[in-house]
Amino acid sequence: MEYKDTLLMPKTEFPMRGNLPKREPETQQKWEEMDIYKKVQERTQGRPLFVLHDGPPYANGNLHMGHALNKILKDFIVRYKSMNGFHAPYVPGWDTHGLPIEQALTNKGVKRKEMTVAEFRKLCEEYAYEQVDIQRTQFKQLGVRGDWENPYITLKPEYEAQQIKVFGDMAKKGYIYKGKKPVYWSPSSESALAEAEIEYQDKRSPSIYVGFSVTDGKGILETGTQFIIWTTTPWTIPANLGIAVHQDLTYAVVSVNDHTYVVAEDLLEDVAENLEWADYNVTKNVKGAELERMKAKHPIYDRESLVILGDHVTTDSGTGCVHTAPGHGEDDFLVGKKYGLDVLCPVDDKGVMTSEAPGFEGLFYDKANKPITEKLEEAGALLKLNFITHSYPHDWRTKKPVIFRATAQWFASIDKFRDELLQAVKDTKWVPNWGETRLFNMVRDRGDWCISRQRAWGVPIPVFYAENGEEIITDETIDHVSALFREHGSNIWFEKEAKDLLPEGFTHEGSPNGVFTKEQDIMDVWFDSGSSHQAVLEARDDLQRPADLYLEGSDQYRGWFNSSLTTGVAVTGKAPYKGVLSHGFALDGEGRKMSKSLGNVVVPEKVMKQLGADILRLWVASVDYQSDVRVSDPILKQVAEVYRKIRNTYRFLLGNLADFDPKADSVSYDNLREVDQFMMVKLNDLVKNVKKSYDNYEFASIYHAVNNFCTLDLSSFYLDFAKDVLYIEAKDNYERRAMQTVLHEALVVLAKLMSPILSHTADEVWAHVPGAEGDSVQLTDMPELKELSNAEELKKKWNAFLELRDDVLKALEEARNQKVIGKSLTAKVTLYVDDETKSLLNSISEDLKQLFIVSAIEIGGGASDAPEHALTVGQNNIVVEKAKGETCDRCWVVTTTVGEDKDHPELCTRCASVVKENYSHLA
Repeated sequence: MEYKDTLLMPKTEFPMRGNLPKREPETQQKWEEMDIYKKVQERTQGRPLFVLHDGPPYANGNLHMGHALNKILKDFIVRYKSMNGFHAPYVPGWDTHGLPIEQALTNKGVKRKEMTVAEFRKLCEEYAYEQVDIQRTQFKQLGVRGDWENPYITLKPEYEAQQIKVFGDMAKKGYIYKGKKPVYWSPSSESALAEAEIEYQDKRSPSIYVGFSVTDGKGILETGTQFIIWTTTPWTIPANLGIAVHQDLTYAVVSVNDHTYVVAEDLLEDVAENLEWADYNVTKNVKGAELERMKAKHPIYDRESLVILGDHVTTDSGTGCVHTAPGHGEDDFLVGKKYGLDVLCPVDDKGVMTSEAPGFEGLFYDKANKPITEKLEEAGALLKLNFITHSYPHDWRTKKPVIFRATAQWFASIDKFRDELLQAVKDTKWVPNWGETRLFNMVRDRGDWCISRQRAWGVPIPVFYAENGEEIITDETIDHVSALFREHGSNIWFEKEAKDLLPEGFTHEGSPNGVFTKEQDIMDVWFDSGSSHQAVLEARDDLQRPADLYLEGSDQYRGWFNSSLTTGVAVTGKAPYKGVLSHGFALDGEGRKMSKSLGNVVVPEKVMKQLGADILRLWVASVDYQSDVRVSDPILKQVAEVYRKIRNTYRFLLGNLADFDPKADSVSYDNLREVDQFMMVKLNDLVKNVKKSYDNYEFASIYHAVNNFCTLDLSSFYLDFAKDVLYIEAKDNYERRAMQTVLHEALVVLAKLMSPILSHTADEVWAHVPGAEGDSVQLTDMPELKELSNAEELKKKWNAFLELRDDVLKALEEARNQKVIGKSLTAKVTLYVDDETKSLLNSISEDLKQLFIVSAIEIGGGASDAPEHALTVGQNNIVVEKAKGETCDRCWVVTTTVGEDKDHPELCTRCASVVKENYSHLA
C-alpha cells in the first residue's frame, strides 16, 4: 500500500499562479456577458440609495496613475455599499469641452481658420467621443464597475440643455452679469481664465522703482517731489492712471541728493537700501489721508496720475505707494472705480500692445518691458532696475504666463450669495477634515467668477442682444434655447442666426426693427462640469441630489468641488453633496512628480499587462491616499508579494475543502473545539474591523488587517497545525470537519471582504467555493457580525497561549541552529513555567503537541526547577530535545508507537487505525 494515497491532500483547480494579465480580461468578458452592473442594481433595488457622483475626467489621452487611483477608490466604495445594505448606482462621466481638445486637433493639422465654427466644433465632438471610448475601455480594464453604456458626457444635447437651465436660474436670481473688469487672461490661449485654471510657477521679471513727479501737492508737497512706486510689470506703466496710498500709514518726505521723494515710513529703510541711498534726510512726515487727490505727472505720457486711497496698500513689500492701472489688476480696478478712473487696457487678445500705448504699439507685452524701461530711464524717472525670480500665475494648460487684463466678460456674482456658500461648506462632511477649511477660505476670499471664454469648443452663453445693445435673458429665451439644445445640440447656436434661435414671434422694445444679435463667447468648462448635479443627479431617475459623496483629487477644491458648490447653492440653496472625500497625487517612488523627461512615469496600462489590474487595485488599497502617494516598479513588486500570500491563502483553504459540503458537514459554533471557536472569534473581529474601515474609507487599514490575518492568524498558526488534522485524519473525523467549517467560513468571509478591492480574484475564488451562492461574489452581501458566546474569554485565553507558543517556536529555532533537532516534528519540548501558565495549558483540551507542531510535549515544574541547559525565553524556561521513538511514514510524528500495529509496522497507532478503518480496499 502507498501510504501517500491515504492522505487527504489539498485538491483544487484554483491555480497557484494568478496569471492576472491573461485571466482578468476573461473575467471582464464574463461580467460583460452577464451584465453584472445590471444584475447588481436589480438585486439591490429598494434598498436605501447611496450615490457617489463621478467627477468627470477630461476626455483627452490615455489614463495616468491619477485616473487609476481615483476610479479605483470610487469602485471600492460603490462595490462595498452595494454589498452592505445599499442600492449604489454608479454613473461614470466625462468632461468633453475646452481648449485641450481644440489644441489636439490643431496639433493634428486641422486648419481651424479655414472652416466655420460649426465645422470645427463637429471635429472637436468626434475627437472627444474617440477619447471617451479609449478611456472607457481602460477604466473597464481596471475592473471598475459602472453604467458604462449610459455615462454622462458634457457635450451630449440633454446635458447641455440642463446646463442652460442652470445658467438661466442663476440669471433669474440676479447672479449673472456682464461687466468690464480685469480677469486672468491667457495670451497663449487668447481667452479669459478662471482662478481654477491658474497655477503658479517661477518667472524671472524686471523689478523697477519709478518716480512720479508731483504737479499738484495741495500745498503739502512741493511740485517736483516724487512718489516712488515699485513694480515687476513695466509693461503696465502705459496703463497707469493713479498712485494708491493707505490713509492710515505715515509717509516720509525724504531729501536725497537734491531730490525729494515720498515713501511709507515703515518701508524707508528697505527702499533706501535698494536704491543705495548713502545719505538721506526725512524732512517731514505726512498721513496717507492728506495725500488724497494730489496729482503727479505720468513718467512717459503727457497726462496726470491721481493719488488715491486704497485699503489694499500694505507695508509687506514695495514702497507703500502702489502703481495703479485699473485695466490690469482687481484691486486697481475696484479702487479706480471708486475714484472714477478709466479702465485703460492697452493690450489686445494676443497680449500685444495697442495704439493706446503710443510708442510701444505692436510689441508683445513681455517684449515691451525693455523699451518701456529705457523710456523711463530717458525721462529720468527710472530710479532702479533689477531682476527677480518670483511665483507668477500661469495658464495651467499651456503652461505660459497669464496677465490681468480688463475685458467685457460674463460673471457669476459670488458676493450675492457668499454667506449661503460658506454655510453650505460648513454643512458638508469633509474627509480629510482640513478640506472644509481649505474650501471655506477659498470661497470667503474669492472674487466673482468669470464664466465666459473666447473659444469655439464649449457650451454657448445663451444671451441675445437687442439693437440698442440691451442683454436679453428671459425665462422664455432660456427655455427655448434649452429645448433647441436638447433636440439639436449646442452646435445649432453657431449654425443659425440670432432671429432663428429666438422663440417664434419674439419681440423686444430694444429691437424695433426685429434685429437681434447673439453672444459669441462660450462658458467656462468648470460651469459645464459644475452643472452635473442638475444634468445628472437631478435629471436621472436612478440618482438623487444631493449626492452622498463627491470623491476627487485635492486639486478639485479649486475646481469641481468649488464650481459644483457655486452652481448648486445658486440653484437649490444647498451644496450638491453631503460629503466630500479628496485624495493626493500619484508620485514616483522618490516622491517626485511623474514626467516623461524624467522617465519616471508609471502607466496603468503597462502595469495591467505586466502584473494585472488587481495588483494595481491592491496598491491603491495599500497607500495613505489622502496624502500624495508613491508608485514605482519596486513598490508594485512588494504589493504583488502581498497579493501572492493572499492568493496562496485562498488556494490552501480551497484545497482543503474539496470534500466539504457546508450544508451536510458543517459543525455548529457551540460544538467546535475551543481553538476553532477562537479562530471564528478572530474572523468575526476581522469582519468588524474591515467593515468599519470601509465605512470610514480607510482602505489601508483593510489591506493591513487582511494581510495580517492571512499571514499571522491563518498561515503562521491555524493552518500550520491544521495540516496534521486535515491531511492525516479520516474524511469525516470530527476534528477535521470542525476545522473545515472554520476554513469554509474564513474563505467565504475573505472572498467577500476583499471583493471590492481584489474584484477579479474574489470572483475567481467564488467560482470554486463549495456551496457558493450566486454567479458572482458581487451578487452577495458582506458578512454579518455574529454574537459569539465567550468571545472575550476565548481571546484572553488563546492570545496568552499564542504568546507562549511564540516562545516555544523561538526555542525550537535555537535548537535547530544548534543542530539539536532537525524539523520541529523531531522534537520533544519540556516546559518549566509558572502556575498561571500551567493552569492555562491544563485547561486546553486540544492536543498540545499538535498545536506546537512537535512530537512530544511535557509540562515540568516551575521556572526554578528547569535544568541548566534549558533555554530562557521571556518568562519561560524551555528544554528542547530529540523525541524518542521512530518516525511514522504517514504523519511524520516521532513516536514510540510506531511498529505496535503488526499489519502496518511503519505507522504509528493513530495512522494505522485511520488506514485500517478507511483504506483497507487499497491493501
